[in-house]
Amino acid sequence: GNKPEIIECTHEKIALGIAHGYSRVMREPSAAIVHDLVGLLHGTMGVYYAFVDEAPVILLGATGPMDATRRRPYIDWIHTAQDQGGVVRDFTKWDDQPHTPAAVPESFARAYRVVSTPPYGPAYIVYDSNLQEDPLLVDVPEVNPKRLAPPDPSALNPRTVETVAEMLVQAKNPVMLADMLGQNPLAVERAAELAEILAMPVYDGGRRFNFANTFRLDVTGSRDTLAEADVLFAVEVRNFDGPLTRLNRTTRETEEILQPSCKIIDISYRDSNIKAWAQTFLKLREVDVFATADPAIALGQITDAVKGLLSKNAKVDLKARRERVGLVHDNLHSAGLERAKDGWNDKPMTLARLSWEIWQQIKDEDWVMTGAVLNGWNRRLWEFTEPDQFPGMPLGTGTQVGLSLGVALAYKGTNKLVVSIQPDGDLMFDAGSLWIAAYHKMPMLVVMYNNRAYYNDWEHQIAIAKDRGRDEEMAYLGMELAHPAPDFGLLAKAMGWHGEGPIEDPNKLGPAIKRAIKHIKETGMPALVDAVTQAR
Repeated sequence: GNKPEIIECTHEKIALGIAHGYSRVMREPSAAIVHDLVGLLHGTMGVYYAFVDEAPVILLGATGPMDATRRRPYIDWIHTAQDQGGVVRDFTKWDDQPHTPAAVPESFARAYRVVSTPPYGPAYIVYDSNLQEDPLLVDVPEVNPKRLAPPDPSALNPRTVETVAEMLVQAKNPVMLADMLGQNPLAVERAAELAEILAMPVYDGGRRFNFANTFRLDVTGSRDTLAEADVLFAVEVRNFDGPLTRLNRTTRETEEILQPSCKIIDISYRDSNIKAWAQTFLKLREVDVFATADPAIALGQITDAVKGLLSKNAKVDLKARRERVGLVHDNLHSAGLERAKDGWNDKPMTLARLSWEIWQQIKDEDWVMTGAVLNGWNRRLWEFTEPDQFPGMPLGTGTQVGLSLGVALAYKGTNKLVVSIQPDGDLMFDAGSLWIAAYHKMPMLVVMYNNRAYYNDWEHQIAIAKDRGRDEEMAYLGMELAHPAPDFGLLAKAMGWHGEGPIEDPNKLGPAIKRAIKHIKETGMPALVDAVTQAR
């Protein structure tokens, strides 16, 4: 009866993306099946980004026959590889090729446990085609999933808890930085509780939902607050340099924001899954306390210890700090609203106007946002209050639409409105993904972030041209998506969607989105609105 349900995909990379997005929402492993050796090669980008984003995806594939005497002429030979798992070994947590039916259950159970153990990540299992197609003539041993479960979450050493609590209580300007807390909603809750107790400002690194942007201790975007920190409490941070340095994009040089005397506490699984081939571990940063533990448990331990210290120290007055941080939060919000007014009626529309028009149509819905973050405008203009509203940051070009379909699949059959802000260049990689959503009746709203360009590189080429005194008018070469400009509304219709656009006038965008939402609610089918924007 199609249980578990098979999702038919038009490309292996999209299949990996859907499994990846689905696991972001469900916070449990998902599986993707790819076709033989060539399907694995197609899907490698999806495997790589599942590794980068710590997605618990089990990838299943085939090879062979490994017995050369059983291969059909030509086709079986070019679909067979020695050590096929080696293709993705450098960016998976584990791979295996069981050779007998009896070995299959243990292999799969191990893969499930490996991908389910933090830090999460993908595993690959490849099966000989003979193993799949030959009659099953032996009994296959059963495994007991309860006895093969992932390990229990780990706690901090009590001495570490004591040290961290003392550092936070004694700090004049502590700041909490988080990146991946949204993998565990309880960790999000406990981080906010600890921040509230200490009147400690919080800064969201953005890989997952970490803090509500309505939380008055949230100062995301305030580099001045980071510069004033005497203790930085980093929890599940993967990318320190993003928020903690200023980057010159032309010279690639960085300037440190933290003062040299700032103490750093680093609690993270980050180093538990390092591979040598891909430099996904990023720059090594010196810290004063480094520990590995489940973030929810660690935050609970530290919170209890902080409460104990504060109860013994009546001199600690947090009122002034709370008021100061709240004022920073309010000023950031007001400044964002004011900046959004720049070019308000421009055609094509600004990213701020695009973000605002989407928000006006969805703010009264039970929504989930996936896709482009529009240079931070969504966080400035929307109200993010729950971890489920933001499953995770966008990744590399050519991967986003699959992720968004996975999010939509996870919420199929619920009242959630899945809102995907879809870059045009990314969709051009995987236009066939639209058919998948229609075929499987995935209700979702896609609003195009259509700047008719691969502008990230275009912008870089402009900067390089200026730096070298060359003609920046040539920077568009190899970067524009125009002449002809793809008609994404028409493309969506051709794939079975409701489609509108292209829309350059921002005053016409809101009504189009409203019509699209109405269509989704009435039919349960996806809808796309093509909004044409400025480059940035």
